[in-house]
Amino acid sequence: MITLLIALPAFAALAAVLIKNHPMRRRMMVGTALLHLCLTLAAADYRGGIVGWLGLDSIGIIFLGITSVLFLAATIYALGYLAAEKEKHPPRADFIEPKTVFANMPEAIFTACLLLFLSTLTLACAAQNFGLLWVAIEATTLATTPLIYYHRHHRSLEAAWKYLLVSSVGIALALLGTMFLAVSAMRPENVEVSMSLADFLRAAPRLDPMWLKGAFIFLLIGYGTKMGLAPMHAWLPDAHSESPSIVSALLSGAQLNCAFLGIARGLQICAAAGQGPFARELLVWFGIVSMAVAAAFILAQADYKRMLAYSSVEHMGILALGIGLGGAGSFGAMLHAVNHSLAKGMLFLLAGNILAIYKTKSTHDVTGILKVSPVNGALWLIGLFAIAGAPPFGLFISEITILRAAVDGGRTVVAALYLILLAAVFIGMASPMLAMAGGAPGKTYAESHSPTSIIPVAALAGLSLLFGLWLPHPLLQTLRGAGRLLGGS
Repeated sequence: MITLLIALPAFAALAAVLIKNHPMRRRMMVGTALLHLCLTLAAADYRGGIVGWLGLDSIGIIFLGITSVLFLAATIYALGYLAAEKEKHPPRADFIEPKTVFANMPEAIFTACLLLFLSTLTLACAAQNFGLLWVAIEATTLATTPLIYYHRHHRSLEAAWKYLLVSSVGIALALLGTMFLAVSAMRPENVEVSMSLADFLRAAPRLDPMWLKGAFIFLLIGYGTKMGLAPMHAWLPDAHSESPSIVSALLSGAQLNCAFLGIARGLQICAAAGQGPFARELLVWFGIVSMAVAAAFILAQADYKRMLAYSSVEHMGILALGIGLGGAGSFGAMLHAVNHSLAKGMLFLLAGNILAIYKTKSTHDVTGILKVSPVNGALWLIGLFAIAGAPPFGLFISEITILRAAVDGGRTVVAALYLILLAAVFIGMASPMLAMAGGAPGKTYAESHSPTSIIPVAALAGLSLLFGLWLPHPLLQTLRGAGRLLGGS
């Protein structure tokens, strides 16, 4: 089952290169995404795999489910997006992003890279071996770099190189952490310890504490770079803002979670080895720093796609803070991962619709969305309240749960900083987003939107609202299981 989940999009990527008919290729991509989601739901009750290499625990199931749902939404959106890219006329001279040059990036290559991205993300979610996890997360970098360079603009080139170089440095540090982890087990009594998570957990009480602490520091910095934690986040704003909205949604809603998975695995071992307090304290303060850096940039941001990118830095900080606090915070962090992916994926896809209408990413030049495109305007406002954690959306529940963990743990300073930074981010995002939705529309170049650009956005909005009001029992149980694996109560 797990092998099929990984192989399905990989073989579909090969088929995408061979298929010459564009509509057929797009339908094949959607069909692959739908089948992948069905197999993921079936795999939720299947915890087998190649022993020591592949397997799905509660944490892996949650991240795999998020990835699969978001990828299906993105591929449905891509039906209209790719068709429009093939047919649209050259843009005006003041269009902030030049027309895609399909001679340099054929649609077949774009589709193949998207499907390879899904395959590598699936491998990362299912990896139970630290070496394989490292390979999977590095492979996501290789699969997505061409997608970031999709627009063939000098800004896209800069973003792609920055993403590749900074991520490569980060992943190299994660490899060093993986090596330190192996060294920590090099004791005579640990002769049978491999690089599998299960072996490390069994041998945790006998691991060398000094090497284990060093390993976690490098895992945190290395995978934290891919996750977008500050101050290692330098690649993220450029990559998210210069990519097509489909890619931005997947980078923010899926890839960041898989990098977070590498840190979570390290925390599991530290907790089992009695080094949980050391690891958790690092996570708490990396989380606070990420929220603070994001708040500072959001308050001064005039590009709505970059604003959403910095919002991802903030929410990755909240994830780190949640598992760092432990207790109810671990459950809250896993719930937050689900809700953030839904809300952020929705907003990045909406940003693509707004860019198609206004031909600019400037918050100052976009006004009157509610009048120009009422559906997009209404969804934009819903997205604002969803990502800001307003009730009754799912992020409200997860953020309150993390706050409760801080208060229950006696971390009053952390709780106060958390609330202040949440308020600052809300102010920084609400002001431009409300102004964009309201007001009198300026001169626009409105284009009609196909249903495929609205349906997936509305579906993600509906799920974000649903999970704030009610959690299906299987999802609730899986979240509880993931929280317990991370040391939560």
